[in-house]
Amino acid sequence: MSDKTLFKKQLLFKYLPVAILLIVIGIIELLSILLNFNRPQDAPELTWFLIIILLIVGITAGFLGGIIGTGGCSVMLPILHFWLGFPAPLAVGTTLFAVIFTAISGGYGHLIRKNVDKRASIILGLSGVAGVALGSWLFTMLTGENTVKYLSLILGIVFIWPAIRMTWEGIRGKIIDKKGSTEIKTETKEQVIKGSVIWLSVFGFIIGITTGLIGLGGGYALVPGFIYLFGAPVYITMGTSLAIMIPLALTGGLIKLFQGYVVLDAALLLAAGTIIGAQIGSAVIKKFRPYYLKLIFGLYFVYVSLKFIFGFFGLRIW
Repeated sequence: MSDKTLFKKQLLFKYLPVAILLIVIGIIELLSILLNFNRPQDAPELTWFLIIILLIVGITAGFLGGIIGTGGCSVMLPILHFWLGFPAPLAVGTTLFAVIFTAISGGYGHLIRKNVDKRASIILGLSGVAGVALGSWLFTMLTGENTVKYLSLILGIVFIWPAIRMTWEGIRGKIIDKKGSTEIKTETKEQVIKGSVIWLSVFGFIIGITTGLIGLGGGYALVPGFIYLFGAPVYITMGTSLAIMIPLALTGGLIKLFQGYVVLDAALLLAAGTIIGAQIGSAVIKKFRPYYLKLIFGLYFVYVSLKFIFGFFGLRIW
């Protein structure tokens, strides 16, 4: 077999699933239009400007998610809610549904690059689905007119701990690097996520509850949890996080759709963008030093945490 033929087969193996996902999204979008799928009444009108913005947001979220191991919810949800006028419940449901496709695309990209711990993915995926079902039920109790603001407070509190911890680790790694040592050395250890089935299952169940409750795919907690609770290497953590989000986002996203909290046309546009961005992110992840990944992850989450918490008290930051 010639090198040229082998290269073509490798490209087909890598990007055929991406093309299939984009086609599926297009078909679902077309069906939603032909079948006149009802949009929630308080959803913003889908204009050409909004379509372009949603695609850009999706690509950006997918790229960042592919690098730091999240499905992009942490990028999309605040933008939908704070800048595009989506009510909090719709922002939660729409982003979680979009992450179904993002996680599949990004998880596959990491899998073929061997950045996924299959054992941990299966254990947390199964236990996480049970948690998502419980969290989705709790979510319905927080969407009344007088309780929506508490959803923002919960989002901010959930973000704040991993934000501070990851930012500190990123700064610390940069300081160590300047002194002549780098965190790259720590990545030579075995590329697996250690831990008993029981503890991994408990962790997955808790992540599932928060996924169903606040609509984030779980990467915000999976990534720091794997690193700090289970001592996992950074690169394997990023890929495994996306793989676990596939069943979590699929379960939570479909539940939110049937509950009426998904703006389907917006979710599909976000999904199309994130699929492309996730492939780019998963392809370039190893060009970044681990502490840079932690710093990017942490600084963004500090910002998001403060924005949600300030919003609860009626204060807005850009």
